[in-house]
Amino acid sequence: MPPLAIRLHGVRKTYGALVAVDGLDLVVPEGTCVGLLGPNGAGKSTTMRMLTAQAIPDAGEIEVLGHRLPGQSKSARALMGVVPQLDKLDTTLTVEQNLVVFTHLYRIRRTERRAAVERALGIANLADRRDTRVDKLSGGMRRRLLIARALVHRPRLVLMDEPTVGLDPQVRQEIWALIDALRSEGVSILMSTHYIEEAERLADTVTVMSHGRAVAAGVPDVLIAEHCGAEAVEVYGPPARLAEVEAGAQAIGLRTRRTGTSVALLRLQDATGPVPPGERRPANLEDVFVLLTGEEIT
Repeated sequence: MPPLAIRLHGVRKTYGALVAVDGLDLVVPEGTCVGLLGPNGAGKSTTMRMLTAQAIPDAGEIEVLGHRLPGQSKSARALMGVVPQLDKLDTTLTVEQNLVVFTHLYRIRRTERRAAVERALGIANLADRRDTRVDKLSGGMRRRLLIARALVHRPRLVLMDEPTVGLDPQVRQEIWALIDALRSEGVSILMSTHYIEEAERLADTVTVMSHGRAVAAGVPDVLIAEHCGAEAVEVYGPPARLAEVEAGAQAIGLRTRRTGTSVALLRLQDATGPVPPGERRPANLEDVFVLLTGEEIT
């Protein structure tokens, strides 16, 4: 295994009676993109806050680029960029001014600041908007500026907390292309998301979280084969019919998941009897996600 950009072992974080993270193990090998998947309340954002020492774990070990946290968090933070879920840009400043502020915060040498800003503008495709005040930017442009700000000091590691939340599909594609470019440069990325397609598209490996724990980790295709098999059968019908199909499928050793107006039958290779007729499709990472984290909306 290559050196680790991030290592968490047995990490626990509570807020009073609420257990936000419960014995979490997580690794991000250097030069890879790891997707952190989980429903709302799974502990993704708390994990991100602990990696930047905004939250201090109650137990466990955290290492970022060889630095132990929270004791060496200042050294680790200088080597990473952070793209928060919430937009915290200074709306009274222009695009360029926001970046200049961060060249000072990251202590980039005076002689290198101009080049750093130009590079960040180029990465985010915002050079023609350098003099635009942030409050005049679209949501997609603001998200690109958040990423540019995180990259202005050439970090070795980037943390992205729901990088495309609230964006329309076209803008999301732009952000994906930007993240792809980072991966090609060997930047390590930890990206929390609840968009399954985003994780499949960008992540080398994914870690699925539920109730503060990692319940699965690995290459998406391997996780799909392990938990769901190669194919699924989708059966459509009214609720009473779906409940009947579920009961029959489970009786012959199949795993099932509801998908709105249908039920998906999984692990067809385990069937001990005839598989109910339906529409055949490849199993996917969404099947894995729902199987491991549950069907209830939190």
